[in-house]
Amino acid sequence: MTACTRRTVLSLYTRVFRIARTWQAQSGVARDTETERKYILQEARALFRQNQQMTDRESIKRCIEECEARIEIGLHYRNPYPRATYLPPMGLATQKGRKLRTQQRLRKQAKPIYLQSHEET
Repeated sequence: MTACTRRTVLSLYTRVFRIARTWQAQSGVARDTETERKYILQEARALFRQNQQMTDRESIKRCIEECEARIEIGLHYRNPYPRATYLPPMGLATQKGRKLRTQQRLRKQAKPIYLQSHEET
């Protein structure tokens, strides 16, 4: 990881922790605020640790873009949880019928950048 990339990652990490420290739940209830703050901290720690050993520049760049997108979406909607995507299980049509592998590949390609580190449910 280059020094510039390392600086960017560390600044994102500290930015997430600052946001968590000042986070206020949209409902205004103290318990909700505390729950959302804990979620932000746990999610950040888990994802940064999960991606700590990455060396591929493209993968690191995608993770940085995902982090920035999730920060912006969370601040805009005042909701720290990832936004859901609504695609029916076999909702993406293929050219040659509906084959499961093709559907899975299309769903993976249709996944927004802010959900790349979340598993399909």
